[in-house]
Amino acid sequence: MNIKTFGVIGAGQMGNGIAQVAALSGIEVIMNDIKAEFVERGFTSIKKNLRRSVDKGRMTDEEMNAVLERIRTSADIKDMASVDFVVEAATENETIKFQIFKDLDQICEPHVILATNTSSIPIGRIASHTGRPGKIIGMHFMNPVPVMKLIEIIRGLRTTDDTFKITWNLAVKLGKTPAEANDYPGFIINRILMPMINEAVYCLYHGVGSREDIDTVMTLGANHPMGPLALADLIGLDTCLAIMDTLFDGFKDTKYRPCPLLKRYVEAGWLGRKTGRGFYEYK
Repeated sequence: MNIKTFGVIGAGQMGNGIAQVAALSGIEVIMNDIKAEFVERGFTSIKKNLRRSVDKGRMTDEEMNAVLERIRTSADIKDMASVDFVVEAATENETIKFQIFKDLDQICEPHVILATNTSSIPIGRIASHTGRPGKIIGMHFMNPVPVMKLIEIIRGLRTTDDTFKITWNLAVKLGKTPAEANDYPGFIINRILMPMINEAVYCLYHGVGSREDIDTVMTLGANHPMGPLALADLIGLDTCLAIMDTLFDGFKDTKYRPCPLLKRYVEAGWLGRKTGRGFYEYK
């Protein structure tokens, strides 16, 4: 299948990163969000990222402009009627995602594959809200998308082999390394990563160590490039909580119970880097 036009639903940090990577690979992109201001903000972020690459000598001004010209912005989901493949990268909320997939199922041509960038919600659950479950698949990019090489490719129970093959090949075309995961809450990476982050929050909650010492122990003692609390701030504490809630709901195992401190921070609006305050303060 020749994917000429690539749709992205959501122009936030993940969505605009996905749009950037797709445009860099030579594919025409339509980047959509619910408000024009959100889309413009995402497009501005892409321009800033590409400008840094130009300033570092990694690409020319002409190459940057060519990439930007391949990205069309949209505030109307009906514009997805012309795409060959869609990746949904909206907020990690089941109700929102289910409605998006219901809409896309009505708008997109029958041959179009609808992928989700969900980090934890079962693919089969999303597919059940469409009339094309064989063409629903997980395509979980890592943050920041332009830098991280991995994409988790997750089959739903009814995802066809053809859908999987097309998605796998697309990931390779985007310059990424795909890895297959089965359809369980959290898939592979977040089933391992989020309980670790949650346990780090418990260490802070119980006074086992300060935020700095907890992160230092994991960076210097476990050779992690970033401490778990700093990483949670980068991911977004609301996203971390949503994933832990999905794991806890899916497995009913107390080892996935979100730390009360994580809940308190999210309720207070301390979501990490994107709000200027999480476990650390950001200007």
